[in-house]
Amino acid sequence: MGSWGYKALESDGGLDVIDFLEENIPQNYEFKLSVIIELMKKNGFFGTSKNEMDLTNGAIALAELYYMFKDNGRFTFECDLDNEKTLNDIKSFSAEKNSLEYLLECLLDIKKEITGENEMSDIVELWHDPKDWENWQNNLNELITKLKREIG
Repeated sequence: MGSWGYKALESDGGLDVIDFLEENIPQNYEFKLSVIIELMKKNGFFGTSKNEMDLTNGAIALAELYYMFKDNGRFTFECDLDNEKTLNDIKSFSAEKNSLEYLLECLLDIKKEITGENEMSDIVELWHDPKDWENWQNNLNELITKLKREIG
């Protein structure tokens, strides 16, 4: 897996999340975080169980997408116009408290890897490069702060 920036959406794994979501756009063009998380779990983006959670950047990419939409009222990247439906067609992106809590728990588990509490996964090692490391950590911390604030 490769990356060209410090955000999860600036990586091959992030593009996989975008492609997956574009393949699963609901008929009403309204995203619900709980539904997306369940779909992503079933398709291996969050591992097969909590104990075996594969801390890929799926959780980070999903948080980035959620806050991109929440902050801008839309997704702010170019979508493949050859697709019948794109993320640019999404009208709303809602989240329930338990879904936000799940996403926060995933991000906190990733943060534990940085401090050495958990073994470092491939996704953390990907950004463990001097040019991206500090920005990547700041991005993760910002997402954690936003989630905590929204959960209350």
